[in-house]
Amino acid sequence: MNALNDFLIAQLGELGPLIAVGSLGLGFMAVAGFMYMQGMNDPFNKLKATDEKAKAKESRTSLRQKRNKADQLDKYSEFLQPKDEGQLSEMRLKLLQAGYSSKSAVQTFHFLQFALGIIGLIFGCIYAFTMLPDETTSKQMLMYIGGPGGAGYMLPKYWVTRRRGTRQKNIIQAFPDSLDLMLICVEAGQSLDQAIIKVSKEIRAGYPDLADEFELVAYEIKAGKDKKRVLKDFSERCGVPDISSFVSVLIQAATYGTPIAEALRVYSAEMRDKRVMRAEEKANTLPVKMTLGTMVFCLPSLLIILVGPAVYKISQVL
Repeated sequence: MNALNDFLIAQLGELGPLIAVGSLGLGFMAVAGFMYMQGMNDPFNKLKATDEKAKAKESRTSLRQKRNKADQLDKYSEFLQPKDEGQLSEMRLKLLQAGYSSKSAVQTFHFLQFALGIIGLIFGCIYAFTMLPDETTSKQMLMYIGGPGGAGYMLPKYWVTRRRGTRQKNIIQAFPDSLDLMLICVEAGQSLDQAIIKVSKEIRAGYPDLADEFELVAYEIKAGKDKKRVLKDFSERCGVPDISSFVSVLIQAATYGTPIAEALRVYSAEMRDKRVMRAEEKANTLPVKMTLGTMVFCLPSLLIILVGPAVYKISQVL
């Protein structure tokens, strides 16, 4: 790499590596644009895209998906979404667990990655060519230009991961209370479907994420979808182990004819105990977390108070 860097500097000057990287990037963009235009003009690709859209429409599992302005990205779906079906399904599941269930969520995610990466590169170039001194090396120049671009590219992924974790925490906190309410509804004589609708309405003010999921389950059951499939989709969308266990309990109760109320009573008691255990675990880790703060802020002050006078008197004697 050093030899290549020296060769580029000798041939093109101090900005030789930057010019080479920019030229290579422009070349890749030109090839990609040419291939994309060729794909648009190929009638077989049009037929394949039409068939894929028809299959996707038939296999749609969510009734909450609404069309919005982001649907305009559908015509660029071949460029803005993974080609591999496994990667596409994994990305769509992550976005569902983060609360983004629109049809074009995957395209919007990759479009934001591409757009923010380009914007970061532009700002990096502006900063590098206007603010950096002339003695800046080519490696530092590449770092200042590529750093904002990489940060812009990774920003949507970081946001989705954080949103997913926050949503799962909210669902975990809301689940024990929703189970207690569901148990009350079932023991009062309501069916499980009616109890789910009631729970989704009652907990919406405090727990909107879980309320949306329960409401979607109720709509899918009303639409005639198989209840086991609905519950499994509910578990996948949430991505929470407690929800997965709850779905398994309901499926087993329906399979073996166990009363739903009895299964809910046992499982809700377990969820309450689990919530208490989580609170105790956080309380037990609190002293460990406070140790570092105590050492940094309290120990120096204590040492100054105790040792300071002795050090002052010794310095006066000497």
